[in-house]
Amino acid sequence: MKQWTLACLLCAALLTACSSSDDSKNANGSGGAGAMGADGAGGLGAGGGAGGAGGTGHGAPGSQEDLTQSAGDRIFYDTDRNTLNPQATATLDRQSAWLQQYPQVNVWVAGNCDERGTEEYNLALGQRRAAADRDYLVAHGIQRSRIETISYGKSRPIDSSSTPEAWAQNRNAITSVR
Repeated sequence: MKQWTLACLLCAALLTACSSSDDSKNANGSGGAGAMGADGAGGLGAGGGAGGAGGTGHGAPGSQEDLTQSAGDRIFYDTDRNTLNPQATATLDRQSAWLQQYPQVNVWVAGNCDERGTEEYNLALGQRRAAADRDYLVAHGIQRSRIETISYGKSRPIDSSSTPEAWAQNRNAITSVR
């Protein structure tokens, strides 16, 4: 009986190891998992390297899935900050290159915060985060008219847990095709 249990556990471990999750990419700010909603304020998947051709595993060229997989759709912020760190600028550089490749595509940038602080504070901070992303993209050659910003403050968390790890995931700006 012990051998049967051990065999079952080994099979489960092997199946888990074979899953195709890109969670390692989520931690560095180049992409992310989780949808923000049907209104286009977020996307699914994780970001990868530069590119944009609709190759294997990518959505249609110029689509949300293509943006998410080719450039990354979100960047993360430190507590009470809207300044861009090196990981954020690397993702925004990929987004800029992707947007230059698809000049017909317009995007939303949604700023988000963790649950701490007042609603008013977090709405203002989320707007500053979205504006920081937009301003970086504009400074790198993307027309301002192609980018709209919105702040959701703390109303759309990726992770609703009240832990430092959840808060870190919820302090972000998400770029989505509109």
